[in-house]
Parts: sequence; structure tokens; C-alpha cells
Amino acid sequence: MRSVHRKAIPYNVRQHSFEGEEFGMLSNYVPILVLLAIATLFAVGSVAAGALIGPRRFNRAKIDAYECGIEPSPAPAGPQRFPVKYYNTAMLFIVFDIEIIFLFPWAVAFDSLKVFGLGAMALFMATIFVAYAYEWRRGGLEWD
Repeated sequence: MRSVHRKAIPYNVRQHSFEGEEFGMLSNYVPILVLLAIATLFAVGSVAAGALIGPRRFNRAKIDAYECGIEPSPAPAGPQRFPVKYYNTAMLFIVFDIEIIFLFPWAVAFDSLKVFGLGAMALFMATIFVAYAYEWRRGGLEWD
């Protein structure tokens, strides 16, 4: 058997073939664009379908304002005070929303973080649990 050796060409003299290189870079974005197109079609299609086939019988009860199951009542003149429960609920939502935001990347990178990642997440979850226990103890989870 005869082996064929090629003469070494310096790197700066080598000819590179860029055929299809532009599409190769853009092909990474094709799934994202397809998902964006599907989401847009679904959103527009849902709104259009609701407008076309939805019932069109309006009465006074359907036109009135409806907020979180509270019966609407005439508003007194001047500024109104909101119950503190609304703010507590909003803060509780933000606390647990932030927890989820940090929990997803941790779950994805769990294998590479090893014991340090487990300890850091245990400390983070303990802190969140303290906020949860405080809110529970104060009665913020009960809606009268």
C-alpha cells in the first residue's frame, strides 16, 4: 500500500470554502422562527375565531364591570383605599415568581453544579420557605 502525503500549506494561504456557510448560521434560527410563526397564527386565529363564532347577546350583567368575584358597587367620590390583601397577594406572587425564575436554570445546570449547586438551592429554598411561612402565619393565604 502506498500512502499519499500532501504538502502542508500554511494556514494563512489555505483556501476556505464558504459554500452554504451563510445558510448554516441562519439554519440555527429556523426552529425559533417556525415557533414564532405558529404562536402568531394561533393567537390571531383564536381572536378571529372568537369574534366570528362567539355569541353576540349582550345584556346589562355582561356589560357591567366584574373584578375578582367582587360585586361591583357605585364608587364613592374621591380616592379609594385598596385593602392591603391586594398588595400582600401581589408580593406573594412576585416572591414565588422569582423562585421559579431561579429554579429553572438551576434544574437545567444541576449536573454541572454538583454539591455546591445543591447547597445553594437548598439555602435559596429555605429563604423562600421563610417568606411562605411568614405569609401563611399572617393569614395572607386566606381570602375572606
